Amino acid sequence: MAAAAEGRDDMLDVRNVVKRQGPRETVKDVSLSLRAGERMALLGHNGAGKTTLIRMILGLTRIDGGSISVFGNRPGDGKARRITSYLPESVVFHKSLSGREQLVLFARLAGQPVDGCMPLLERVGLAEAAHRRVGTYSKGMRQRLGLAQVLLGRPRLALLDEPTSGLDPISRHDFYGIVDDMAAQGTAVLVSSHALTELEARTDRIAILRTGRLVAMDSLENLRRRAGLPIRIRVKAAEGHAAEVAGALGGNRMNGCRVELSCLADQKMARLKAITALGDAVADVDLVPPSLEDLYRYYAAGEAGS
Repeated sequence: MAAAAEGRDDMLDVRNVVKRQGPRETVKDVSLSLRAGERMALLGHNGAGKTTLIRMILGLTRIDGGSISVFGNRPGDGKARRITSYLPESVVFHKSLSGREQLVLFARLAGQPVDGCMPLLERVGLAEAAHRRVGTYSKGMRQRLGLAQVLLGRPRLALLDEPTSGLDPISRHDFYGIVDDMAAQGTAVLVSSHALTELEARTDRIAILRTGRLVAMDSLENLRRRAGLPIRIRVKAAEGHAAEVAGALGGNRMNGCRVELSCLADQKMARLKAITALGDAVADVDLVPPSLEDLYRYYAAGEAGS
């Protein structure tokens, strides 16, 4: 199995995994793979099976069917643990230790050099709070300390469950910069989150769970193509030409000088040609493709027929 995983460059290989709670299947025949350096978003409503799947990958929850390989190793065995890092939604640390002391403790437990702890705390924005007790940290600061722990030893697989919970907008931006750096260094990153807007430009593939079943998994572009949802076109009329533009194009007139249209992807060029034909009567045009939130609603609601 290890040789096959190395040949595919898959850090994570999940095949037909099932988890049961009594007579009910909470994870139903889920298969996915994650390559080195790839960022995947795992989406789903509360109870869809995201955290259960992550816990099975970590070896914390027994698998009732199928298989999981972490670079050729069984979940939870020694090598799998050494190459995997995990950030839960709510991290808990010893309140009496300082941030630096807590990270040094983790480094020693993981057999990592402690001289790298301060640079990691600086990287996650905790340098000034490194010597403060963790009990004085806000939730966002604890999340950043958890992210520093994830970075210890440059893991080959990182599992992040609602990692930006409690972070302010600047810290969220910095967090995804760190995720990008991890992926650039070859770490496979699986991010489970409800923050769809911030994930849209930050992942290579998107996996969507609905009631324990994987209903979609692909790049954002391919998910858009499969869904066939309409594109919104927002046209701003030049001063004094709003009525002319609205009359020629139809659509919904907004804010006096704007017209909003919608069309399918194969109608886009014809629509743009009609807009261009209006010449100076048009001041600006914006194309708004279906957002990740639109796609999530489509697939998670079962409209894809999965």
